[in-house]
Amino acid sequence: TGKPLGATAGAMMFQKGGNAVDAACAMLAAVTTMWDVLSWGGETQALIYNPQTRKVIAINALGVAPTGATADFYRSKSMHFPPEYGPLSTITPGTPGGLMTMLADYGRLSLREVLEPAIRMADGYPIDAETANSIERQKNWLKQWRYSRAVMLPHAGETREAPEAGEIFRQADLAATLRKLVEAEQQALRKGKSRREAIMAAYERFYRGDIAQEFVRGLQEEGGLITLSDLANWRVKTEEPVMTTYRGIDVYKLQPWSQ
Repeated sequence: TGKPLGATAGAMMFQKGGNAVDAACAMLAAVTTMWDVLSWGGETQALIYNPQTRKVIAINALGVAPTGATADFYRSKSMHFPPEYGPLSTITPGTPGGLMTMLADYGRLSLREVLEPAIRMADGYPIDAETANSIERQKNWLKQWRYSRAVMLPHAGETREAPEAGEIFRQADLAATLRKLVEAEQQALRKGKSRREAIMAAYERFYRGDIAQEFVRGLQEEGGLITLSDLANWRVKTEEPVMTTYRGIDVYKLQPWSQ
């Protein structure tokens, strides 16, 4: 995980009787909540070994470019290629879908259990120095986008605008979004849906429900291109990984990807 708190989230799942996939999903949720080089958008990927079937499967949850992100569009903005940062570089979020698909198909625990550490952290956790200092270094980028600066720069106007190491860092909107996913799952369970169906009800809420609507509204307000149909049409892919043998060891890798 690269982060002690992320590893702790995974260990908590084993204490609840979860398997390796439950732990991986909890760690992914926790680490993407600890904004550093990962986030709840972009992409996620996994290789999962099933000891019953003795097979390895690949989860491809790579976000893709929105339909409006054409070469002609970027040329019309006097750009030779998409920018590295900001709304016009954005791909459809893959991490939520990848996490929920892995959990639904290969985990044991509920989405509520797996997201609990991440929700607690989004409510507020003592931010580590690595992340806090990264935010401070990148603050001039972050200031360009109102929703980013509102969350990441709690001391706007001061000499240091990012949080200090050890300061309680809060992400109220993220916590609310994660709670909506759990709410969708729990509502489905109360209606008699299976564990898998309930987790996928949360998936639907993210990619086709009110979460999708708010995501698109906020992104387009900032100049992004993702539409509701871009989110609704995106899919997680479960694939056969590439495999070779080296000195008697089977080596597996995800297939080549493209955004």
